[in-house]
Amino acid sequence: MLKKRIIICLDVKDGRTTKGVKFQNNRDIGDPVEMAAEYYRQGVDELVFYDIMASARGKKPILDLIARVASQVFIPFCVGGGIATLDDIRQIILAGAEKVSLNSQAVKNPDLITQGARVFGNQCMVLGMDAAKDAAMPSGYRVYINGGRVATELDAREWAQEAVRRGAGEIVLNSIDADGTRDGYELNLTRLISEAVEVPVIASGGGGTPKHLVDVLTDGKADAALVASMVHSGDYTVAGIKQALADSGVPVRM
Repeated sequence: MLKKRIIICLDVKDGRTTKGVKFQNNRDIGDPVEMAAEYYRQGVDELVFYDIMASARGKKPILDLIARVASQVFIPFCVGGGIATLDDIRQIILAGAEKVSLNSQAVKNPDLITQGARVFGNQCMVLGMDAAKDAAMPSGYRVYINGGRVATELDAREWAQEAVRRGAGEIVLNSIDADGTRDGYELNLTRLISEAVEVPVIASGGGGTPKHLVDVLTDGKADAALVASMVHSGDYTVAGIKQALADSGVPVRM
């Protein structure tokens, strides 16, 4: 049985780790390099680093910061934010990341997924998707870009399927409605996307207790759970979360 992964997300703004609720009221919570090193010591399976303002500001990824984080961790490391060209992808991989996450730019230029998968392989290409409930959409969920600030005309399920056809090897699925609330993942959304595609789906947005992870990795059918607030706050450690998952019968790497 495939092990379920615990992934920690570092949202980075102006070179510092930040955290907000539903993409609002972000506050500085620390140095991303130090935090990455600590979570690696705790035994996290993967790290995701998002430059949350890069796309909105038209900025490129901060390569020296990415390299410094990569030097501290020896696990899969994914970088998102401000990636607009094949050369951006190449530079990030050269800086030490194993994967890149395309979100806003994938919507604006879907060929970037196709080209990236062709040059670097599907395993390097991750679709980042921010979705929120919207009864007007066929699946009941609309895709948003630019840090959740701009609504698109894309249906979440249809966009996930198109991105996978284009070569995305994984999807990080963030529920805007649940983001940062610590009230639990959006199980319906996660299950919807997990059942619609053949690639791993990482649930994001709403993790607050180990029980929430158990729920999304079982009922939500996610392959991995992304956490941020619950570990950044110091309320939980990676080892504690994994022990709780194992005790509930969820297979994890201890």
